[in-house]
Amino acid sequence: MNNHRRGLRLKLKRNLGLLDVFCIASGAMISSGIFVLPGLAHAQAGPAVVVSYLLAGLLAAVGLLNVAELATAMPRAGGDYFFITRTLGPAVGTIGGLLTWFSLSLKSSFALVGMGAFARLVLGPYLPNVPMQWLAVAFGVMFIVLNILGTRGVARLQVALVLALFSLMGLYVAFGLPAVRAENFDPVAPKGLTAVLFTTGFVFVSYGGLLNVSSVAEEVRNPGREIPLGMLLALLVVTAFYTMMVLVTTGVLPADTLDGSLTPIYDGAAAFLGGWAAKLMGGAAVLAFVSTANAGILAASRYLVALSRDDLAPPMLKRINRRFRTPHVAVVASGTLVVAALFLDLKLLVEGASTVLILSYALSCLCVIIVRESRLQNYRPQFQAPLYPWLQVLGLGGFLLLILAMGFDAYLIGFALILVGFLTYWFYGRARATREYALLHLLERVTSKQLITGTLESELKAIIRERDTIVPDHFDRLVENCAVLDLPDGMPRDVFFERVANAMAGRVGLPPAEFCRLLAAREAEGSTALAPEFAIPHLVLEGDGTMHMLIARCLPGIHFSDEAPAVRAVVVLAGSKADRNLHLRSLAAIAQIVRSQEFDFRWSAARDEQSLRDIFLLGERRRDG
Repeated sequence: MNNHRRGLRLKLKRNLGLLDVFCIASGAMISSGIFVLPGLAHAQAGPAVVVSYLLAGLLAAVGLLNVAELATAMPRAGGDYFFITRTLGPAVGTIGGLLTWFSLSLKSSFALVGMGAFARLVLGPYLPNVPMQWLAVAFGVMFIVLNILGTRGVARLQVALVLALFSLMGLYVAFGLPAVRAENFDPVAPKGLTAVLFTTGFVFVSYGGLLNVSSVAEEVRNPGREIPLGMLLALLVVTAFYTMMVLVTTGVLPADTLDGSLTPIYDGAAAFLGGWAAKLMGGAAVLAFVSTANAGILAASRYLVALSRDDLAPPMLKRINRRFRTPHVAVVASGTLVVAALFLDLKLLVEGASTVLILSYALSCLCVIIVRESRLQNYRPQFQAPLYPWLQVLGLGGFLLLILAMGFDAYLIGFALILVGFLTYWFYGRARATREYALLHLLERVTSKQLITGTLESELKAIIRERDTIVPDHFDRLVENCAVLDLPDGMPRDVFFERVANAMAGRVGLPPAEFCRLLAAREAEGSTALAPEFAIPHLVLEGDGTMHMLIARCLPGIHFSDEAPAVRAVVVLAGSKADRNLHLRSLAAIAQIVRSQEFDFRWSAARDEQSLRDIFLLGERRRDG
């Protein structure tokens, strides 16, 4: 039992770098979206399918910026599930988490079908009685084992696969462009703008791999830099390759050959280079399917871990293997769904997966708006989506427009999956999980009702400490134990010193009147107001007592002097000569924190004493050691 409990407390290992992030995102995107879907998409939109791929990439970029912000603020397993839950609540989070888990698993299953088909072509003479599905099952089991053995091994395989893929795709574009025939693009959009929009939504699943990165954010070494940069580079490179490869394929194949083809890139290579090139592109397709299935199981399992950590799914799913530091139970569960889906009809599920992914990106736009407007003290993303809130509003409109263009079948599949997520929450998670979320903070601002307890702020603080590898030092311990005054009314300096003396005298072992006198004497030597709105009264006391600190906020202002008539933030330090080094380090730390551009905003927005402490605990400064 003790070993089991220790296993539950193990954390996922942070060993993924920028190249790993780039390759996980790229590898998860490059699959059926380019090696299978272009033919089906061309049948719907005609040559304008090139525009559909480009539009889908642009809309994915809007979602990317929002996902990157949220993932750098909350780098936890489960990606969009985690920040949807912390923003919109456990009910919406459960639905969103299970939706993304289903879509990633089904996309991986689709990739395994492609692998099985190619394996059947190659191994058919040697295994005449083995069905294609069972070959795909064997590949699925292989990826389950690989994901259990360790994330680093998965990432290394992903890097090799993606680099090989880009090389082969580059050859396709380079040799194919000269063979493009202009007559294959006339007319450009034979079925109109509506068909182009529908096809944009249809192929949006091609960009779903971006979510894979946010799901493994907890395992990224430097999430603030490597998540947004890796995602952006992956999207730019993949969108460029998608657009150019679809352009080449449309330009070298006549419409009657391309429409409905399930091997469009293979057919395109055969048309302008011959059979050897077609086999080469067939090899690229296999690499793509391997990459997607591998990354999909990796990402999908992290959603189950996050749901289990929040008591919205059975506790066994969050178990971390003591040897490999991977969530082995969640990997097996996700792999089982992937293998089971091999025996389903996947055509309509492509539309359903696209619908789910579009909803996920739309929710990311909504989450950024809500979490920023909630003014959470400890929401501190290391990357911020630009052009707020216009980018988010534009994204919401664009994603909703795509959903409207998807059609009835996609609505039905999406509704069924949403219903499964809601029932899971209602009958399992609702009685087990109570969680504070950002929407409550926003509602509290609007209604002036006490709806929150501060648990979300505490959780975000713990995430920031782990994300930034913050090890508490002497100053942190000083802040944790200090007195805090939040004064509602303005006052003169002498009255303020009386309030400080009453709060600190017992701690330093002096009568309040004596402590007040020492504060006044120190101020007479020279003003401790370092700026018109900030002061640091500090005393060196006799004896060998410990260092003490007080934080005070007075938004109406304390009249320190004519030069500082409305001081809003005060930090009082008092310690013995023996603590002089700590005294000086504390003064330096305070000075660094209050110089931050966001200090005034956070100081005004802090809702309670703990929030005031957190400003100093999480402030940017040089730390001991």
